[in-house]
Amino acid sequence: MVFILQKTLIFTIPLLIVALAGVFAERSGIINIALDGIMIFGAFFGAVMALFLRTNVPFFVSHPQLLFLTCMLFAALAGAAFSYLLSISAIKFNANQTIGGTALNLLAPALSLFLIKVFTSKDQLEMGTAVDLAGERRDFSYVISNGNLPGFLRVFFDKAYISTFVCIGLFIVLSIFLYKTKTGLRLRACGENPQAADSVGINVYKMRYLGTTISGALAGLGGYTYIATVANGTASGAVAGMGFLALAIMIFGNWNPLGIALGALMFGFLKCLSVVYIQVEFLAKLPLPMYFYNIIPYLAVLIVLAFSAGKSRAPKAEGIPYDKGQR
Repeated sequence: MVFILQKTLIFTIPLLIVALAGVFAERSGIINIALDGIMIFGAFFGAVMALFLRTNVPFFVSHPQLLFLTCMLFAALAGAAFSYLLSISAIKFNANQTIGGTALNLLAPALSLFLIKVFTSKDQLEMGTAVDLAGERRDFSYVISNGNLPGFLRVFFDKAYISTFVCIGLFIVLSIFLYKTKTGLRLRACGENPQAADSVGINVYKMRYLGTTISGALAGLGGYTYIATVANGTASGAVAGMGFLALAIMIFGNWNPLGIALGALMFGFLKCLSVVYIQVEFLAKLPLPMYFYNIIPYLAVLIVLAFSAGKSRAPKAEGIPYDKGQR
């Protein structure tokens, strides 16, 4: 049971932080369906930075956890920079946000694969061996290996990635920021009624740039976290549709951090079934192929959204370009 919960947490963390990324953009009034593409872009640049630092800076070879944190930071910066393309098209040029996001989703994997081919002549970018990243969890992870710990504590502290604690901390801090600070209130106001927000002196454009930039940074961070934990340290121009799954979790959670946390945990468990089913006696006896367990999360998304669509409440002004003349 502890093993299943550990695996569930590993799959949950990228979904959690990327779903929150979607909340920041959409609460400011910008539809960000480019989360999947931004994840890929952030993952790629995080991987490039990992290879560069491991090769050229000996300090990081002996301090792998600092290397991991540094690469997470660069992935977040790359995601924020990439999301600026969406900000410019949606805020400055009033372009259709759905089309703009789709374009970024198509651009990111093509650009990443092209750059990988140019610099390595390979189809994927290895950030070191799987043993370096995941085997024994000695390198890019925070470890407290103690068999005497209670089961619940073992889930969090036995062979756990340091990114788990970083992402959970960010999720809590940014959720408080969004709902308990003046800036967070202004950002949410711009997604509900930008004309009213502007009438009291709030810069709607500035708030939407802020929301989209934070969204991009979190998605880039989530992309690197995914490849460093779930994908065994390989960046190959794809994140298995985790960005789209995170969007579904955001809608399922009704754009609320608590709902998102519950949704990410549920879908994280469904995602981990394809890894752990063989170790669960009941599931192992079923005559079902591995591919069946791989598609369960996506079937669950369709079912959940079909039944919860009527109860979801999106920000009223999301996807609507702001025009001062309509005030």
